[in-house]
Amino acid sequence: MTPGSPVHDSDYDRVAATPLTCLSGVGDKVAEKLAARGLLTLQDLWFHLPRQYEDRTELVPIRLLRPGLPAQVEGVVEAVERSYRGRPMLKVAIGDDSQATLVLRFFHFRGTQVAQFAVGTRIRAYGTPRAGQIGLEIVHPSYRVLGAGVEPVLSDSLDPIYPAIDGVGPVVLRKLIGQALQRLPEGESMELLPADVFAGEPLCARLPSLREALMTLHRPPQGSDVPALLAGTHPAQRRLAIEELLAHHLSLRRQRIAMQSHGAPPLRKARLLDALRERLPFALTGAQARVLAEIRDDLGRPVPMLRLVQGDVGSGKTVVAAMAALLAVEEGRQAALMAPTELLAEQHLANLRAWLEPLGVRVVWLAGKVTGKARDAVLADIAGGAAQVVVGTHALMQEGVVFRDLALAIVDEQHRFGVHQRLALRDKGSSGDSVPHQLVMTATPIPRTLAMAAYADLDVSAIDELPPGRTPVQTVVLSAERRPELIERIRAACREGRQAYWVCTLIDDSDEVIAQAAQTTFELLTQQMPELRIALVHGRLKAAEKQKTMAAFKAGEVQLLVATTVIEVGVDVPNASLMIIENAERLGLAQLHQLRGRVGRGSAASSCVLLYQSPLSRMARQRLETMRETNDGFVIAEKDLQLRGPGELLGTRQTGLAAFRIADLGRDAALLPTVQRIGEALLRASPDLAERLTLRWIGGAVRYASA
Repeated sequence: MTPGSPVHDSDYDRVAATPLTCLSGVGDKVAEKLAARGLLTLQDLWFHLPRQYEDRTELVPIRLLRPGLPAQVEGVVEAVERSYRGRPMLKVAIGDDSQATLVLRFFHFRGTQVAQFAVGTRIRAYGTPRAGQIGLEIVHPSYRVLGAGVEPVLSDSLDPIYPAIDGVGPVVLRKLIGQALQRLPEGESMELLPADVFAGEPLCARLPSLREALMTLHRPPQGSDVPALLAGTHPAQRRLAIEELLAHHLSLRRQRIAMQSHGAPPLRKARLLDALRERLPFALTGAQARVLAEIRDDLGRPVPMLRLVQGDVGSGKTVVAAMAALLAVEEGRQAALMAPTELLAEQHLANLRAWLEPLGVRVVWLAGKVTGKARDAVLADIAGGAAQVVVGTHALMQEGVVFRDLALAIVDEQHRFGVHQRLALRDKGSSGDSVPHQLVMTATPIPRTLAMAAYADLDVSAIDELPPGRTPVQTVVLSAERRPELIERIRAACREGRQAYWVCTLIDDSDEVIAQAAQTTFELLTQQMPELRIALVHGRLKAAEKQKTMAAFKAGEVQLLVATTVIEVGVDVPNASLMIIENAERLGLAQLHQLRGRVGRGSAASSCVLLYQSPLSRMARQRLETMRETNDGFVIAEKDLQLRGPGELLGTRQTGLAAFRIADLGRDAALLPTVQRIGEALLRASPDLAERLTLRWIGGAVRYASA
């Protein structure tokens, strides 16, 4: 890498901050459209990077096309078919010298387009082939009609495809970026990172300068390593990925430093905690004891704890949180536990009351359905301090909720909350320069690489050991054609006094998706097994009805529960030993693992049957194979990251982790240790550079990931 010495007041800074209205074609309306996407200055356009490339540097014979591989072809129109049965459709068959035919299929078209495709017309088209009814086809290709005797030259570089902007077409956007690149400063003024920062970092050797990297990515020259660019592994992409990951890391670390500049009440007395530990009918696992010690060490300090506890389904996070809450109570202060659903919050309420009330601790409940005088009474107890531990949902963050002295804010399934919501709960305990300690928990294990990037401002603990007596769940993958076998299996389990779940992915039948709806399945199973007590629960039921059904299932009054994924979290029925998940191929690994965690909670051997509809996609097959091979949530999380990438696992809304422009946490995981080392060195030596780098990549986006 060839970064120069940073220039604090340079031509770069001046040019970079130039408004986009300096560009030809950017009037008030276009400027408004660009601003809606956060594009305000020339620098914003320089770093508005292509999301992919189209390779139009060569023509591929139709005979050599392969499904799933984008290509450019040229051929003569052989036939045209226009159909209006149901959905309007235009099919154009073209052939070339390789004696093969390709179908171009259009669902959105105009009459003038149809006229373009006269038989005998030469067409050049680009797109991704797929298997069609009579061979390969491309749906909605980009194309051009070639006039007689016209021999258009092939492109000598890859065509960049930029993230779409409403109201600004791709051609216009490409021209604007071209103008912006003409103003890119020369020399070292672009470099913010001192050369010595990269000394001794092998992954940073032989990478281009920032200017070279930007020009290469916006305008890949002829002879570029096309496969590397398409895969995101080109040196120019790696150069920018390192800088972008570094900016995000620095943003989070600076957030943590800012948070820890506040004070927090030290919580050290442990008489109640020890009393609960003695009363529990089970001993803490080694992992629980280790994580509890880490939390106690944090809480004993006069700075706010910022700790994420991740643990697999059933690993015992709640009892650790309860012990942490007791440390606040014994100091005469309050603790709050917030969960994303009433079902999960009520599960926590039942556990905390069973554990804490015998110790004389008052645990209260606050959710949306607590209304009228009951709500007024709870709010008065919270404000007066009589409520020592408060359990609830989003209702805890509402304006009328005032704590007397909140010292510990606990958030469960933290990824289900927006970051502003978590900040709102923390702010309930802010007074002067003091803020509450924060403990966030998740039963969706986060891959190490993702945690390094997304939670650089948090200390991360893992409860990576299940309590003794938990029987591993046997997972079976079956075709939906074998449903009748499962009826007998359910009967057998219920005859032995066990209970079962049947999970569906939809509430109502849908013509669009091949999936058994919960309502239909409930009616069908009731007919097939009239001797069983069967109930139905889904998200559209009123809360009271849902709770009543769940309580009946937990009490053993219901033998088979037909449900949607509403039972993913917060349901603890040790007697349930069989789960069937219908259309399992439609769910992600994390969700499948969460659902499977509803069984195997007792000592009986438990099974999870994943029913699928053929044909399976490659990714669906890999997901189901992973579920069959392992029960380890951390292994599953790593596989999920490989299959889906971080975008779906952690979204901006959930974590405050802004969307990456070029870095990919799955692909670039190997860069993260390097980024951490560089980041810590930069914070120590040049905190002002850390701020400038963050502004370059993240702009004015406020980072809330530590909430």
